[in-house]
Amino acid sequence: MSSESLEIAKATYQSAKVAFEKGQYRKAVEQLEKARTLVAPNSRLGGELQMWLVTAYQAAGRTEEAIALCEQLKRHPHSETSKQAKELHYILKAPRLERPREWMTEIPDLSAMADNQTKLPLSVKNTKSSKKQMPPEREFLDLTQVNTRDNRFIWMALIVIGLTLGGLFWLSL
Repeated sequence: MSSESLEIAKATYQSAKVAFEKGQYRKAVEQLEKARTLVAPNSRLGGELQMWLVTAYQAAGRTEEAIALCEQLKRHPHSETSKQAKELHYILKAPRLERPREWMTEIPDLSAMADNQTKLPLSVKNTKSSKKQMPPEREFLDLTQVNTRDNRFIWMALIVIGLTLGGLFWLSL
């Protein structure tokens, strides 16, 4: 492997990570697959790159490919890669839990938007009732009903603190 192809692989790998972090999973998969062909698969960089590819496959909805690659990586010569692959394989094979629909928040697909668009249309669904809800009535407190007489607690606390500090000072002599 030449140093030129290694540099191209590293640059492609970095741009794939950026695409992944922006939620552009298909683009990340394409770039990671391209970078994977340029590095030795059994190297540390090759293992790291392939672990990112497993995650990108999963995010792009290609779970079977993610599991298959994860199974290969469990036998990777780099110990950290094989350890991560085993842990990730366990997670990918775990049964899916059913969640009630009202627990879910729908996230819009932003992959079709250009980078320079700043305003997003926002629609909010009210999952409770469609009736217009009135704000709760405020309950006012009648201050004539409140006991505002000093109960001398603060003075008692200050005396106890003073005696404690004085006793500690006397014992330190």
